[in-house]
Amino acid sequence: MTVKVLALCGSARRDSLNRKLLGVAARGARDRGGEVTFISLADYQLPLYDGELEKGHGIPERVRELQGLFAECDALLIASPEHNGGYTALLKNAIDWVSRPRESGEPGVLLFAGKAAAVVSASPGPMGGIRSMLGMRGVLEKLGAMVIPQGFSLGVAHMAFTEDSNLADEKADTEVRSVGAALVRVARQLSRQ
Repeated sequence: MTVKVLALCGSARRDSLNRKLLGVAARGARDRGGEVTFISLADYQLPLYDGELEKGHGIPERVRELQGLFAECDALLIASPEHNGGYTALLKNAIDWVSRPRESGEPGVLLFAGKAAAVVSASPGPMGGIRSMLGMRGVLEKLGAMVIPQGFSLGVAHMAFTEDSNLADEKADTEVRSVGAALVRVARQLSRQ
């Protein structure tokens, strides 16, 4: 079975350290036979979630597109940057919208429930975005995702990458790839249940 992994980053920056880290983890998923689809949340231009907006105008079409991508995947690979000790508004807003009811009336939270998920984080600071990573794990678990124990928090990330966006430290590269590989392995196990 080919495991379909949806990879998303909570940063809109093109040269984001978290996007680079996500790429390394995704290579680990591919090495294990996963099929990885990258999306940039910046491409969706979602309004800030507001129940009154939803009530008055319905679910935006771009949210429906995201819900479709979430429905097609078996696993979620998320890079969660840290802003002021927490995950980014961009990432949380997308999750809030995706969790809303689908066109069929099915609860959007089912797009997370029972799926394998992994979280990585990078930061120029010494803690590597660990608070963001832990906070995002909590959000995903609340939605019913099966967050794997493996994760990776890369500190001093602005000095960790080579010019071609690889990790300079081989041990760190191996550990980050192992997150993607473990995600695919767990998603396969869940599909057999």
